[in-house]
Amino acid sequence: MTNTEQTTIEYYNQRSEQFTSTTVDLEFSDIQDRFLKYLPEGSLILDYGCGAGRDSRYFIQKGYSVEAIDGSAEMVRIASKTAGIPVKQMLFGDLEETEKYDGIWACASILHVPFAQMADIYVRMHRALKENGILYVSYKYGDFEGLRNSRYFTDFTEEKFAAFLKTVPALTVLEQWVSGDARPGRSEEKWLNVILRKG
Repeated sequence: MTNTEQTTIEYYNQRSEQFTSTTVDLEFSDIQDRFLKYLPEGSLILDYGCGAGRDSRYFIQKGYSVEAIDGSAEMVRIASKTAGIPVKQMLFGDLEETEKYDGIWACASILHVPFAQMADIYVRMHRALKENGILYVSYKYGDFEGLRNSRYFTDFTEEKFAAFLKTVPALTVLEQWVSGDARPGRSEEKWLNVILRKG
C-alpha cells in the first residue's frame, strides 16, 4: 500500500460514522438510474469503492446482483450492514477479474487514485467488464491533483478526461455531464459524471 492510499484510507477509517451520516441516505436515484438503463435486468455490478453501501443497497433493491469492495475496513463494516451483503476489503489495484461484470460503478471512488496510476485502474476495470459492459465514474470537477482535507484527489474536466481516455483500452463515452454535489449546502461543488461502454 502506498503512502497516498494509506492516508486516504485512514481518513475513512477515522471518520466512517461522520461520512456515513452525510452520504448513506442521499437521494441519488437520477444518476443511479442513468447507469442502470444500460444494463439488462439481474446484471452483475461491481460497486468499486462502495463507501457506506448506499448504491449497492439501491442496486440490490432494483433486482441486480452486486459485489462491493472498499479499501477502508470501517467502511466495509458499515457497507456490509447497509447493503446486506458481504463487502470485501480490497484496494483498487487488486482487481484481477476477467470479463466478469456487466457493470462497474465507481462513484466518487477512483478519484482518490493519483493520475499517474489512473490508467492502470482503467486497464483493470476494462478487463473485468464483459464485452459491451458499462462503466460509471465520477470525479470532482477541475484540474487539481493532490491532498485535500487529508485525502488524495485527482480532479477532471471534460478536456482532461478526453485526453486521458486516449491512453487507455477502448471505452466509448455514452453520456457525460456536470452535476452539483448532492449533499445539502454543497451544490456549488461540481462533479464530472461519465458513463462508458467497453468496446
